[in-house]
Parts: sequence; C-alpha cells; structure tokens
Amino acid sequence: MTHKMNYCNQCGSPLDLRVPEGDSVPRHVCQDCGMIHYLNPKLVVGCIPEWEGQILLCRRAIEPRRGLWTLPAGFMENGETTAQGAMRETLEEACARVELGALFSLVNVPHINQVHLFYRSRLIDTRFAPGVESLETALFAEPEIPWKELAFRSVTLCLKAYFADRAAGRFTFHEDDLLPQAGY
Repeated sequence: MTHKMNYCNQCGSPLDLRVPEGDSVPRHVCQDCGMIHYLNPKLVVGCIPEWEGQILLCRRAIEPRRGLWTLPAGFMENGETTAQGAMRETLEEACARVELGALFSLVNVPHINQVHLFYRSRLIDTRFAPGVESLETALFAEPEIPWKELAFRSVTLCLKAYFADRAAGRFTFHEDDLLPQAGY
C-alpha cells in the first residue's frame, strides 16, 4: 500500500491499517465506526484522435512531465463512463471534439496504482487548440511523432500498437503491463 490515510472520512476518528475479517489485504479501518476505506487504482482515460492519417497530440502545461507530448487523457470522474471521460478529457486538453471508436488499449501501471485506457477516435473537425492543461496542440503524421518527447510510456505503447495495426489494415485490442522504471 503506497498511500497512508489517518482519519475516517465518515466520522473523523483515527484509522488502523489491518486486514478486515473476510478480507486478505490490509485496509484502513476506522477505530470507532468500523468503516473500511478501500484504496483502488485510478482510471486514466483518453483517445487517439486521428485526422486524415495524422494524430493529435498535446504538449503538457502541467506536471508530471510538463513540456512533453501526450495523447489527450486524464483521470476519469465519478458519474461518467470511460467513453464520456475520454471525450471530456479530449475537449478539456485539446478543445477538440471527437467521434469515439472502439476501446483500443489498456495499460496496467500497478506501481502508481493506475490503469490507462485509450479509445480510437476521429476528429470531427480541425478546430482544436491548447486547453488549460496544454501548452500546444498539433497533428503529427507517423514519421513526425516526437517519440523521445512523449510524456508517458503508456502513450508510447499505445501509439506503436496503433501504427502497427494501421499498417496491417486491422485494429485489435491491446493490453500491456508497465513495470517500474524511470519515468512513467
């Protein structure tokens, strides 16, 4: 467990870290009301926006990895589907509207408690611009992708699989696991 909680969000009492009865994993358990606090992975949702063979990327204006390029993606919010989250993040980060396609890539990132999901998508038009979390947005043909300047390994895996599938003339679903190393 990488995150330590101190107080119950139900009653404010101190928490113990222990394995609750019937469970097999240490959890934060309230000393007074008995509430069990589950810490679960965060979902990062995004898409691969394509326009006439080019992919829309965003240069990050925030940490982590400020100044590097990424696909439009971010944390899923409560009350939305993964597809809704991917479309919202694309609108927020690139001011771009997309027509969402199939789920394309799932990348497990257990060392930071995240799962990254990317959908295939098509830009509805070329009216895109940097959102508040982006310094710049641009379309890139495959040979122009700034591979050494990509912010996250999950994005690199996703784009390599995308271009390989596109070259093969068929898209399949991809699942990968990232092991800890320098960077994301």
